[in-house]
Amino acid sequence: MTDLTPFEEAVVAVLSSLGPGDVVTYGEVAAEAGYPGRARAVGRILATSDLDLPWWRVVTSTGRLVPGHEVEHARRLRSEGVPVTDGHVRP
Repeated sequence: MTDLTPFEEAVVAVLSSLGPGDVVTYGEVAAEAGYPGRARAVGRILATSDLDLPWWRVVTSTGRLVPGHEVEHARRLRSEGVPVTDGHVRP
């Protein structure tokens, strides 16, 4: 992903600021980036970017892990001390 749009740059900045044990929702990332309501676009960036972004620190508004990647998502979160129960965390 090169030539980032201002939205993408803002999202990358928010994601890059997350540290071990931090968990946020897609909506929180969008809002913090200055683009409330663009949660799905945050998900698109995480799904398609070739940047090394901490995707595992982002969950849905209900705390659900990424469908199809629940095992890896839970493993990474647990390694940072985040409790995961039945494919969910408390965002």
